[in-house]
Amino acid sequence: MHTLDLPAGTVEYTESGEGPPVVLLHGLLMDHTVWDPVLPLLPPGFRYVRPVLPLGAHRIPMRQDADLTLPAMVDLVADLLDALDLTDVTLVHSDWGGALFLTARGRDARVNRQVVLPCEAFDNFPPGLPGAMVGLAARLPGGLRLAARPLRVSWLRRLPLLFGRMARDPIPDDVVRRWTDPVLHDDGVLRDLTAYVATRFDRAALLRDTAALERFPGEVLVLWSPDNRVMPPEHGRRLAGLFPAGRLVEIPGARVLSMLDEPAAVARETGRFLVRSRSRG
Repeated sequence: MHTLDLPAGTVEYTESGEGPPVVLLHGLLMDHTVWDPVLPLLPPGFRYVRPVLPLGAHRIPMRQDADLTLPAMVDLVADLLDALDLTDVTLVHSDWGGALFLTARGRDARVNRQVVLPCEAFDNFPPGLPGAMVGLAARLPGGLRLAARPLRVSWLRRLPLLFGRMARDPIPDDVVRRWTDPVLHDDGVLRDLTAYVATRFDRAALLRDTAALERFPGEVLVLWSPDNRVMPPEHGRRLAGLFPAGRLVEIPGARVLSMLDEPAAVARETGRFLVRSRSRG
């Protein structure tokens, strides 16, 4: 793992390959390993960067005074791109939708293309039953740790309130253990996750910031799963229509974490998009 010092703290990341950068993001209580099934299937000739965002599965706590609310987390992604001096970036979103707001915050200059897997969008922050569960847990003393522990029990995490609507297939125990170890055992990581979950989501602001995507001029592949109840299928269609150069491709049979449920299909469509974009560039 490499480390990068940002204004909010130290962020870990991995990278592989050489060429135009492709930055693969992840969601709450997950890390870069969510992309492990897809990464070996993606085409050569690109630099694949996978940061570990401070969303609860990170292993290095942020600075104690760091602002980790949603707007600040959007800036953290932009700070990461700046610190790595990446240009001509393809930004890949999954589950966490905050980085969609780079355009609204005027910080998308380094991003030329986007791939949008099922993620939070419009006013779906936090998303569905799992999001409601996290929001409720954050309001209870010790609630986030209490909510993380059932994720480590296979049959419990398949409940709709937990990961049951996130992935079609069981997520391996060792993967979930890795994702939950930091928040269960490191008070600094728990503090960081609590700071993010404490964000006061304003519906009007979320919709306004999503509408700003009409200003993003680059090509966008919206790679949505029609068979999930957390990130509504209509959001995929609306996003594809919102981007001036947006295109929708569906991944049938997958839920939110389509890179786990259908890694070959996600790699195939993402790879085609990357190669076509490079040939046109």
